[in-house]
Amino acid sequence: MILHDITRGLSGDLVTYPGDLVPVVAGRDTGKFRISTLVISSHSGTHIDAPSHYLPGGTTADNIPVHILIGPCRVLEVGAVGVIGRDEIEGRIAGARRLLLKTWFSQALTFDPAYPALTAGAAEYLVEEGVTCVGTDAPSIEAFDGDGSVHRTLLGAGVPILELLDLSTVPGGEYLLIAAPIKVIDCDGAPARVFLGEPGGQGGWEWTF
Repeated sequence: MILHDITRGLSGDLVTYPGDLVPVVAGRDTGKFRISTLVISSHSGTHIDAPSHYLPGGTTADNIPVHILIGPCRVLEVGAVGVIGRDEIEGRIAGARRLLLKTWFSQALTFDPAYPALTAGAAEYLVEEGVTCVGTDAPSIEAFDGDGSVHRTLLGAGVPILELLDLSTVPGGEYLLIAAPIKVIDCDGAPARVFLGEPGGQGGWEWTF
């Protein structure tokens, strides 16, 4: 299996949503070993939004079932400059349960409030189609001036959201998603390491889940 790392690395240069913490990685030498202090938020870098991010009493990041975050996945290339409406994705889901949206933002190195984001109608369509996990390369699944309805629609249906992925080197198609959020107890989200696997090498699909 060929693995693609689609995680943005944590550093002070990382794309940061306005109002969120700029990640700090401060290393020091004790004379015997090196150790670093990390200052990050639950939504720093590539991360997962848990239902509790928007829904009081919702599932926390550490309680999202693993089988939702690991399994067959479709990367869908969308050409929207701003909003991603229902018409942009309608008829392109075809049974996919895990869906990652690839946009121009994978190439972005700084925050842009005009990042591509789902409309409320598009979010409702994904729920109707039975999508169980959705991801985006943008800083948020919802527009910068959104009212929270996109998040509430998805998270209210139990659909966790992966945000700020790096899909720049991954073409649209079928993959195996492996998403591993940090196990932060009772938290609304968590930074995650995310991979996409595709058949390759002598073994083809060597792993099964």
